[in-house]
Amino acid sequence: MSIVTLTETPDGIALLTIDRPERRNALSGNALAALHRTFDSIAARPDLRAVVVTGAGVSFCSGADMKSGAEDMDALEGTATGELMGRVKGPLTRNFVMQELMAGLFEKIHRLRQPVIAAVNGTAHGGGFALALACDIRFAARSATFGAVFIKRGVSACDMGTSYYLPRLVGASRSAELLLTGRVFDAAEAERIGLVIEVVEDGTVVERALAKAREIAENSPLAVWMTKETMWQTVDSPSLRHALDLENRTQILCTATGELNAAFAAFREGRKPEWSPL
Repeated sequence: MSIVTLTETPDGIALLTIDRPERRNALSGNALAALHRTFDSIAARPDLRAVVVTGAGVSFCSGADMKSGAEDMDALEGTATGELMGRVKGPLTRNFVMQELMAGLFEKIHRLRQPVIAAVNGTAHGGGFALALACDIRFAARSATFGAVFIKRGVSACDMGTSYYLPRLVGASRSAELLLTGRVFDAAEAERIGLVIEVVEDGTVVERALAKAREIAENSPLAVWMTKETMWQTVDSPSLRHALDLENRTQILCTATGELNAAFAAFREGRKPEWSPL
């Protein structure tokens, strides 16, 4: 049975489903390895225009699998992480290697060329919360819940990019309250604070996310790539001048492809533009 299921729509949207419903889609070593491989394969596909991530069953992702054993690590054999795990001795070092494997996955999602949309269909706690935050856009089913719950386990709530993404999405003060309490909150609150852009009825969140992915895919592949890359880099820009310089260079890069002239011609002729592939 596959841990991760990847299906493609005829219009170039990838639907990635974490398929461990019996463990509420918790992230074991095998699950992390499968997700890394899957996102690497998506990154190598210029024909795929956007990605929707969801979970099988009634949970999006419940975070790290705290009950996983050696049988949940065999997929790491033959990988750099697996080799390192076999050579390091101390449990602290091994835990750090696994921490980096998980955090590296979320960084990979954030840096992916294609926009990634989370269709949160249930529990998104701990690492599942961090996974949702790493995506560019989030939709939630009405029954979805969220929480940076690490602090409830005696460790920092700042984990796997949460302390980076959350204040940028909801503001520093609101982020501080959520991280310091570790409380679980519902989809309605997530929408109110701007964490998710829409709450939909249970059973419909994947279709809603796919519809948004198709809306994005109507635009030029290069323009979407450059927009995602630029918008997240300018979030960290030290000044307006830095942001403008990056924007200016990106715009000139895009216009050099001829897409702008083609779009203007299509507008004058009253038709949709035909974009060049990457």
